[in-house]
Amino acid sequence: MERIRRILEDKKPARWVFYGDSITHGALHTFGQRDYAELFAERLRFELARTMDIVITSAISGDNTRGLLQSFDWRVGQFDPEVVLIMIGMNDCSANNEITVAEFSDNLTQLVQRLEQINAVPVLQTTCPILPGLAPDREPHIDAYMDAIRQAASDHSLPLVDHTAFWQQHVDKRSYWMSDAFHPNEYGHRAFADLLYREFGLHDPDSHACRLYYP
Repeated sequence: MERIRRILEDKKPARWVFYGDSITHGALHTFGQRDYAELFAERLRFELARTMDIVITSAISGDNTRGLLQSFDWRVGQFDPEVVLIMIGMNDCSANNEITVAEFSDNLTQLVQRLEQINAVPVLQTTCPILPGLAPDREPHIDAYMDAIRQAASDHSLPLVDHTAFWQQHVDKRSYWMSDAFHPNEYGHRAFADLLYREFGLHDPDSHACRLYYP
């Protein structure tokens, strides 16, 4: 995480790419409200006055690690980013996709290697938990995939933002933060942003972008 903080302390503008599936895409389930990448941009570019920084979301609904690798050059490489935040695994863990934990781990390693080749700092993130009993193709498997993300961060000495662990500490809020079985609503995205600010050393309780605004 120290590399991220050095980038934030540097006056040189930075490019930030948010890469992943529908959860990072913010598709549909935010119902017109800001997703966590947009909240991060508000905190960074307005409240912290890093106006020349560029925040790009190239996440796509329904994607998995295979898709991230196949479209890497267009969705990441062309932007020459300093930082790429990856949140993936919700679709990989579905039994319907036939992506094993071993393949998932290998795909994460390939993504990390490609980011290192373009001198971008990868930030690995776990995702939100699944509401119990509502996604039988995913729920039995997701923990193993989140563990694979944690292991990849450890193996490659990368920053990790463990949203899964954070949400598990706030079980009483989980139903308020979700739109359906595995998509967060606007409050869930605020919870994502809240932990991201804390991990990056950007949290301020007086900031509008940092407030969770529980319903």
